[in-house]
Amino acid sequence: MAGSAAPKHDVFQAIADPTRRSLLRLLGDEELPVTVISSHYPMTRTAVSKHLRILANAGLVKERKVGRETRYRLEANPLQELQRWLSYYERFWDNKLEALRRLVENEEPEDRAPLAVVDPLEPERKP
Repeated sequence: MAGSAAPKHDVFQAIADPTRRSLLRLLGDEELPVTVISSHYPMTRTAVSKHLRILANAGLVKERKVGRETRYRLEANPLQELQRWLSYYERFWDNKLEALRRLVENEEPEDRAPLAVVDPLEPERKP
């Protein structure tokens, strides 16, 4: 299977790292060379390249050689797998939020205790 185009990393593993999620946001608007991408992060170009390689192996970024420069761009199609997975769980959130809304709307105003606003920087007042 030497010519297989299957991703080496899955989308979930690839986006698990906050730096890689940030890279996807950065590449969402335009194709960028690794030198420009690296300037956005407090790490070496080699470290950024490793993150980009993981994203490329998951099919989330495409690389293109332009002269001596490698440019990267977002390939959002693999994110559809993530969207399908998340959409299954949305119904659970929707159900919980709907139950909370009903609970809050059905409470009588006198049943609610007033909320006390406390400034953590102010010393505690004694009556």
